[in-house]
Amino acid sequence: MKSTVEQLSPTRVRINVEVPFDELKPSFDSVYRKLAQQVNIPGFRPGKAPARLLEGRIGRAAVLSEVVNDVVPTKYLEAVQNDEVATIGRPDIEVTKVEDGEPVEFTAEVDVRPELTLPAYGEIAVTVDPAPVTEEQVDSELDQLRARFGTLSTVERAIENGDFVSIDLSATVDGTKVDEATTTGLSYEVGSGELIEGIDEALIGTESGGTTHFTTKLVAGEFVGKDADVEVTVQSVKERELPEADDEFASMASEFDTIDELRESLRERVGRMNTMQQAVDARDKVLEALLDTVEVPLPQAVVDAEVEQRQHDAVHPFDHDEDQFNAYLETQGQTREEFDAEAKAEAEKAVKQQLILDAIAEQEQVSVEQNELTERIIYQAQRFGISPDEYVKRAQESGQFGAIFADVRRGKALSNVVRQATVTDTEGAKIDLEELFGEAKDAAEAETAEVEKAEEPEEKAEGQE
Repeated sequence: MKSTVEQLSPTRVRINVEVPFDELKPSFDSVYRKLAQQVNIPGFRPGKAPARLLEGRIGRAAVLSEVVNDVVPTKYLEAVQNDEVATIGRPDIEVTKVEDGEPVEFTAEVDVRPELTLPAYGEIAVTVDPAPVTEEQVDSELDQLRARFGTLSTVERAIENGDFVSIDLSATVDGTKVDEATTTGLSYEVGSGELIEGIDEALIGTESGGTTHFTTKLVAGEFVGKDADVEVTVQSVKERELPEADDEFASMASEFDTIDELRESLRERVGRMNTMQQAVDARDKVLEALLDTVEVPLPQAVVDAEVEQRQHDAVHPFDHDEDQFNAYLETQGQTREEFDAEAKAEAEKAVKQQLILDAIAEQEQVSVEQNELTERIIYQAQRFGISPDEYVKRAQESGQFGAIFADVRRGKALSNVVRQATVTDTEGAKIDLEELFGEAKDAAEAETAEVEKAEEPEEKAEGQE
C-alpha cells in the first residue's frame, strides 16, 4: 500500500491511498464467505457455494464493490498510522478508482491537530486571592454541623426565612390547570430558592392554614414562557432548633471532647478548602493565560460538531421542542440568536483548550496510569449515582471511553504546567503549588471532594421531623 499526505490547511489534510489489487485477497475471501451464507444456490449447502458461482449470480462488479467497502476503512487507519497523522474527527472518504485487477485508489480528507508554539511554562505568572481562615468561615462550618443534628418543631406564627413548611401547590395559565405544577404535602425550606421563582416572597408572612397567591413565569413544560397564577396553601410551619455549640455537642457530633477542639478541626478543614480553592483559581488562570498566548487555528468541522452537541444538550430537556426551548430562553432574557452565538463562542474556546492541552501532553509525554483512569471512573460514577461497572458499560456503548482517557491526560498536562508557573497571591506571597496539588489528583477533583464534604451537614433536618 502507498499513501501520501497533502496539507490543505493548518488543521486539515488529504490522505491519498493506493492499494495494490493483490492486497485485496483477504477482503475478497471475507466477502465470498459472507455472500455464501446469504445467497442460495441450488445444489450447494449454505456457505459452500464456490466464488465463481457467487459472482455469476450477483455479478463481479457487486463483489468488487463489497470488497472496496470492506477494505477502505482498514487501509485508511493503516495510512494514518504509517504517516503518523494526528487526526481528529471523522474523515470524508472518496473512492477515486475501482477497476478489476487494478489498484484501488481513494482519498480521505480529515481534520488534524495543528502544530502549536507553546510558551515556556516557567514564564507564566498569575495572581490569586489570599486564603486566610476567618472566624466567620469557622462559624459557618459549625452551624452547618449543628444543622445536621437539629430538630424541627412546629410553630404557631407567620412563616420566616429558613422555616420548613408543608404546602399544597397548584397553578393555572389562562384558567387551564398546569399538571406539572400541582402537588400536595410538599416539604420546602423557605428561602432555599429551590422551587419556582416568587414562592419565597409569597410564603414569608403567611401562617399555617393560610393561602397565598402569586404570579410566576414558567420555565419548563407545556406552558413554558407563560405567566402562571400560583396558589399555595400552607399545611404546617416548622422551625429548626440547633443544639448548643458546647462540649456536649462536640462529643456527640465528633471525635472531640470539647467545642474548642472541634472548632480547631473545622478551622483546619476550612484552611484546606481555602488553599484548594487557591489551586483551582491558579489552574483556571494558568489555563486562561495559555488560551490568551497560544495561537490556535481551529478545525471548523470539530467546532461545528461541538456547537451541535451543545445545542442538542440544551434542547433535550424540552423533548427537542424548539418552540418550548425558545420560549424558555425568553424567560431568561435571551434570544435564540444570542444563545447560538454564545454556544459557538463556548465551543471554540473548548476546542482551543483541548488542542492546547493535547499539545502539552504530547510535549511533556504525559501518560495515564490504570489507577488514575480507575479513580476518574469511580468519581464520575458517584456523580451520576451508578456503579463503576455500569458507568464503564455506558461509556463503551456511547463511544466515550476514549474521551475519559483524554480528559484525565489533559488534566495531568495542565497540572504539570501549573506546577511550573509562578503563582503569587495579591499580597505578594508565593503559593506552594506542589503542596496544593499533591501527587495523586488534580485540583479540580480535589476541590469537588472538599465541597461535597462541606455540604454533608446540609442534609435537611426534615428527616428528623
